[in-house]
Amino acid sequence: MSSIFGLSGSYHFLILYFGAGFVSSLPALLKHKDNIHYNAVGASGAVSAVIYAFVLLHPLEFISVFFIPMPAILFGIIYLAVSYYMAKKNVDNIGHDAHFWGAVFGFVYPILIKPELFMIFLSQLKF
Repeated sequence: MSSIFGLSGSYHFLILYFGAGFVSSLPALLKHKDNIHYNAVGASGAVSAVIYAFVLLHPLEFISVFFIPMPAILFGIIYLAVSYYMAKKNVDNIGHDAHFWGAVFGFVYPILIKPELFMIFLSQLKF
């Protein structure tokens, strides 16, 4: 089993998942700190991080959304745009800001651990 900084992939996955859960919750908690009725529970930010780690590693692989296949990079762009828009609109009880920040964490964390991943990502996109 290969390791990065002495940690196996399993440990990095746990750091990615739980780190994203924490980081993705912070913006909403700070925004609603004075609202005693606000509560947010879930793992959607962490799940977004796992999906975006996949987008980073395999941007041209296909992801199906409602049975519509699309390249992971296209899905990633659409998902970020919709999450950002819906977080600003703030009309439902979904933690769109957690989805957005979890996705950002999932893309950035692997690059921080292994910076050459960003160049590999760009090479897959033919930049």
